[in-house]
Amino acid sequence: MTATRPRAAGTGSGSAPARRPLAARIAARAGSGGVRVLLVLAGLFWLLPTIGLLISSLRGPADIAADGWWSVFTAPAQLTTENYRQLLENEAITDSLVSSLMITVPSTVLVVAIGALAGYAFAWLEFPGRDWCFLLVVALLVVPVQVALVPVAKLFGVIGIFETTLGVVLFHVAFGLPFAIFLLRNFFAEIPRELLEAARLDGAGELRLFTRVVLPLGGPAIASLGIFQFLWVWNDMLIALIFADTDSAPVTVVLQRQVRQFGNNIDVLASGAFLSMVVPLVVFFAFQRQFVSGVMAGAVK
Repeated sequence: MTATRPRAAGTGSGSAPARRPLAARIAARAGSGGVRVLLVLAGLFWLLPTIGLLISSLRGPADIAADGWWSVFTAPAQLTTENYRQLLENEAITDSLVSSLMITVPSTVLVVAIGALAGYAFAWLEFPGRDWCFLLVVALLVVPVQVALVPVAKLFGVIGIFETTLGVVLFHVAFGLPFAIFLLRNFFAEIPRELLEAARLDGAGELRLFTRVVLPLGGPAIASLGIFQFLWVWNDMLIALIFADTDSAPVTVVLQRQVRQFGNNIDVLASGAFLSMVVPLVVFFAFQRQFVSGVMAGAVK
């Protein structure tokens, strides 16, 4: 007698092997060497304008006018730091960098601090009209900045803070708070209630609970918010162009004025533009780990 071998379920003579979904097959092949090489090439292609800006900032005006930035690979003697030396000796540029910090740092700190307090209140405190107030905050997310430019400019002119650093900071804080409150409220709401109740049983008040429990747990979200806000304010030109005067103009506005006044002054523009990119890059890489943790928070249960 011949023994019959049991057939696996679903492998009958007439059944075809199950095909994996297209997304699963693409994800499985994403880790291959060829795909990684393509991703590296795509990243280099995406960074090509930045690389060109860096090389242009290290070339003299005559070399820039003669040929493209790629010629530096055959003539590396073109590279010089003279542009940056002249840029740092330019009082208008250095004052604008200080103005950018005076606008960006308070705008970021105030948005993070007020947003964290409001987010905790909306997440864990009971007060009349809490849900309606939060819906109002969410509704403010869709209000475009351009709608408020003229009314806020008139308001700032009445109270005497138009064309001042304080006016620019207040505008950024006002339009940065809705997103900050929305983000931090949703993050704080994920904290286990049992943890907060245990802290309350130990005698912790709301302020102590907020500073000792909620803030440490919300570090990744707060770091992500701080990076977003810093980048938004530092790279802004529209608000500063309207609400800041000549003495309080940030580096984005000053570079824009250099374009209008000296259209062929590419050596100053290239070095100034790249220098304005360095500060946000330093901030991002300094908080990169917290930023990634905040972005991925809640993605995996």
